[in-house]
Amino acid sequence: MKTLFSQELYAALMAGTEQVLPTGSLEKALASGKKLKIKFGMDPTAPDLHLGHAVVLSKLKLFQEMGHEVILLIGDFTTRIGDPTGRSKTRPPLSEEVIAQNAQTYIQQVGRVLDIEKITARYNSEWLDHLSSRDWVKLCAKVTLARIIERDDFAKRMAENQPIGFHELLYPLMQGYDSVVLEADVELGGSDQTFNLMMGRQLQELWGQQPQTIFTMPILEGLDGIQKMSKSLGNYVGLTEAPEQAFGKLMSISDDLMFRYYRLLLNKTEQEIEAFKQGIATAQIHPMELKKQLAYSILVRFWGQEDAEKGRLSFEQLFQKKDLSHAQEFAVLDGTPLTLGIVDLLKVLESVPSGSEARRLITSGAVVVDGEKVTDFKAQVTLIDGMQIKVGKHRFYKIKL
Repeated sequence: MKTLFSQELYAALMAGTEQVLPTGSLEKALASGKKLKIKFGMDPTAPDLHLGHAVVLSKLKLFQEMGHEVILLIGDFTTRIGDPTGRSKTRPPLSEEVIAQNAQTYIQQVGRVLDIEKITARYNSEWLDHLSSRDWVKLCAKVTLARIIERDDFAKRMAENQPIGFHELLYPLMQGYDSVVLEADVELGGSDQTFNLMMGRQLQELWGQQPQTIFTMPILEGLDGIQKMSKSLGNYVGLTEAPEQAFGKLMSISDDLMFRYYRLLLNKTEQEIEAFKQGIATAQIHPMELKKQLAYSILVRFWGQEDAEKGRLSFEQLFQKKDLSHAQEFAVLDGTPLTLGIVDLLKVLESVPSGSEARRLITSGAVVVDGEKVTDFKAQVTLIDGMQIKVGKHRFYKIKL
């Protein structure tokens, strides 16, 4: 496939981008007409991807449309170590079986964004598993300890007297060595990955290769608009969630966050964002309608047209017409007790990331069962067929026995 380069595609590629290093290197590479190797690494630490991951995946899609080779690097070896980026303590190790299962779901879910037939999937265990002791010593000799501990998270942990496992110091080296093996031309990542990506440039240069261009994206805030989107924080929209739930969640974000989602998830340019803001300021555009268009467009992009229609219809019926019969149906699995505590019920519904979050929602009056608020987190609930449960502003469930 012939590589394409147009100002329109380039503008979409740069929309919302955090940094491209070195300056001018990407334009030069794209204009060369060469089919570039575009690397993106993912450590399969959990089974589900969310819209935070989709920020980078949507950029990879544009590179695919330009005709370049997208290499999805599955860090099945590095996951055994755990990326220390942004962490205040060592990540607990995962078993090889869990890593393999998560990696398989990643490949499947990436297909929601990328043309799965046009990606090259590689696993870094292919080479890292086979390095000899001598190879590891040679690799470690390429960098100094002073360079490694320049990383903000390492420096912070040292200042706070938090332990740093020696194996964690190897992580940037491994990620950088991946770029050497793959001979990557461009590597994408979140802005928190800049140190690791620059390590790839350093090692490639030492191996006599043309150093890769670094392309970083901002971290997507979750639904709360404050913290990074994360399943553990409960502020996420999962790529495998029911479209009705995803649409409702997206409609719950603030107006300010709406523009950031337009920029990072739909590649809208600054000019387009400014036009939206002017439309709202002059009352030509209603914020609610603009947000509905955002939710609809995101679902079209990552779920598909049919699911986007389902999501919009469900939202309009639930929130605008107050028809709770359109709530997401939840089938109770065999063996689940029909009478259980309200906290356990929210966990079964997977509507909360933790018991503490469940208790917070309950005591604040944000949980409603068949039209009645439940404010006692010790309350017992007996499930019946058709029971309607509302959790927070945007999570509605209908029990099916």
